[in-house]
Amino acid sequence: MTLFRHRAFMLLFGADTISQVGTQVSMVALPLVAVVALRATPFEMGLLVAAETAAFLLIGLPAGVWVDRMARRRILITADLARAVLLFSVPVTWWLGVLSMPQLYAVGLGAGVATVFFDVAYQSYLPSLVERHQILEGNAKLEIVRSGAQVAGPGVAGWLVQLVTAPVAILVDAISFTLSGALLAGIRSDRDVPSAQERRGLVKEIGEGLRFVLGHPILRMIAACTASANFANSMNNALAVLFLVNVVGVTPGVMGLLFAAAGVGGLVGAALVGPFSRWVGSARAIWLSNLLTTPFVLLVPLTERDWRLGLYAFAWFVVSVGIVVYNVGQLSFRQAITPDHLLGRMNATMRFVVWGVLPLGALAGGLLGQHLGIVPAMWIACALVPLSVIPLLLSPLRTMRDLPEPVSP
Repeated sequence: MTLFRHRAFMLLFGADTISQVGTQVSMVALPLVAVVALRATPFEMGLLVAAETAAFLLIGLPAGVWVDRMARRRILITADLARAVLLFSVPVTWWLGVLSMPQLYAVGLGAGVATVFFDVAYQSYLPSLVERHQILEGNAKLEIVRSGAQVAGPGVAGWLVQLVTAPVAILVDAISFTLSGALLAGIRSDRDVPSAQERRGLVKEIGEGLRFVLGHPILRMIAACTASANFANSMNNALAVLFLVNVVGVTPGVMGLLFAAAGVGGLVGAALVGPFSRWVGSARAIWLSNLLTTPFVLLVPLTERDWRLGLYAFAWFVVSVGIVVYNVGQLSFRQAITPDHLLGRMNATMRFVVWGVLPLGALAGGLLGQHLGIVPAMWIACALVPLSVIPLLLSPLRTMRDLPEPVSP
């Protein structure tokens, strides 16, 4: 049966579609609030991006234990509603004339905590909704949603910011999370949670997740690769709005269109992941996608307000093709080989490692931008991205054509 006829998956698909579009609006609008309305410095921008991602470092590991103990659908709904309330506070305080950078830090941190639980629960929930052989298809379809949102969201956000200001644009995101939560509430399928007798203590259960990931020769190299890339990309994210608005001199509308190029690349990657994996092999597709596409990020710092604007769009288009092929392959592999009772902790451990570096990268980008200048800092961040493939080339993946068969649930 195709997943488009699978009721529970389609509710998840619909909720994810609404949420992803709103999130893309917020990703453009929240930094623009800081830059345009509050005149944030490079270091303050680094702090803002760090606040948005710090939760993965602070609570990533225990979140996995709690996800394995609780109903995952309830976690998803609660996380959506929490993000809606937090984001709604931004336009309200802006209208009252009391919006400040500390509030943006608090909103970013709080929304980040909710995102930790949503992401860990979401990746652990999909295998309970579909059959194991449908996991790759499910992840590919959801990647199409994410990439489609990256196409529409930034462009919509850029023009919304230009027409109605950034704080009002964030209101769109708050509404989207509310609608997403409503759709998730319609899903009636959920996996049973462990009984109280099966719980062995927080520290011990965290240790089981760590040992499973770090003890697996492929998973630990995937974690090292993704963490390296995320650190460098977080440096880029801390500098991107400042670079495009203050250095290149583009309008919010044009900036949204440039960001949308990454979403187009993601759509192409989602369409290519199946054929490409069958052609070169599912193991080779993971490292080849990185090796072939990440060097194009070196075109980004060459961007100028002329025909070279196209370099920014082209670079992130190509890199995003590789990111999606890589993510669908490695995520599907992780979900397929992990026993159900460890899914939450495996995903949380991976998130802790690969997303825990995001606040560190953002702070590094902000500090380098403050002391060296925006363009030199961008060069450093972009130069680090292609190096992320090294752990994969040192892993067993390099000598394999296809990934191992999945374990039974």
